[in-house]
Amino acid sequence: MKPNEQTHQVLVGNAAFQAAGKAVPLGGGAPVVVQSMLNAPAEDAAANLGQIERLAAAGCEVVRMAVPRLDCLDAFEEVCDKSPLPVVADIHFDARIAIGAAQRGAAKLRINPGNIGGFEKTDEVIEAARAAGIPIRVGVNAGSLDKELAAREDLTLPEKLAQSAAEYVAYFQSRNFDDIVVSAKAHDVVATIETYRLLAQRIPQVPLHIGITEAGTLFQGIIKSASGLGILLEQGIGDTMRISLTDDPVQEIRACWTLLSALGLRKRGIELISCPTCGRTQVDLIPLAGAVEERLAAVERPLRVAVMGCVVNGPGEAADADIGVACGNGVGIVFAHGQMLRKVNEDEILDALMEEIAKL
Repeated sequence: MKPNEQTHQVLVGNAAFQAAGKAVPLGGGAPVVVQSMLNAPAEDAAANLGQIERLAAAGCEVVRMAVPRLDCLDAFEEVCDKSPLPVVADIHFDARIAIGAAQRGAAKLRINPGNIGGFEKTDEVIEAARAAGIPIRVGVNAGSLDKELAAREDLTLPEKLAQSAAEYVAYFQSRNFDDIVVSAKAHDVVATIETYRLLAQRIPQVPLHIGITEAGTLFQGIIKSASGLGILLEQGIGDTMRISLTDDPVQEIRACWTLLSALGLRKRGIELISCPTCGRTQVDLIPLAGAVEERLAAVERPLRVAVMGCVVNGPGEAADADIGVACGNGVGIVFAHGQMLRKVNEDEILDALMEEIAKL
């Protein structure tokens, strides 16, 4: 069994989601759950709900919302009441906010052991989550470790992160609270990989939320996240994931699904098979491939679409595509599963391909 088949399953969803059978299972062999985080002002319920609608359309399954102040709880409650997705309350520094969020409809709480106020304050949060019937994520970050643990020179950073998380898991379990999820993130890819490997060994029963924190802007963030999370997911480590980007949160969801699809773990939307172009290419392939990707961005069903630039990289190399086009000198051959459907002029390629896709 892989690690994520052995973890204890928790349900992410408040009482209303659970009653409706819409709570999201996390762990225990459930599919890896895709999530993101809202970045609209915490006091603006309408803005956050609008962002949730866009994220849900992109394939987000759980969404996290920062609740930085007590006076944001009214907006948070409205978001929880109206959201089509379970909403996780992200809390730092003030246990009172976590307690209030649990009472106002949070689907899960996320707290940071390094700044929530110690075990005494954690007890209060545990009891609030227990009363609400929701799980807690213990989120450890390299930048906010407990001061005593951070100062130890006999431990590596991955060991510090794993130890901090494991200590809190043990404490939660001593309080007879097992509906916990753990994350232990760093911006360093190698350190994050090693941390999660240690966690999978030390607390194999606990579902893991994986991610590279503060990964950067779109290009760098996707590269760092894919390299780190791809390794972990291939090894069966990780029950839920977020690809953190300094960008529109919808891009995080697209990146998550693309990574899961590339690893064969979950399929959603279009997989574009396109050649990198070379001196044999006789059509303007780069904008064509971009236009195909844009036109099909809203498609949810798994579909392999090939956009090939010449006869060398034509139907032969893309024979496993559901549909595609191989381009020649000002023309394109639309094919499905390696078999020719029609031949069209270059300016007709995009529309012809879309027409054939609509028939599938």
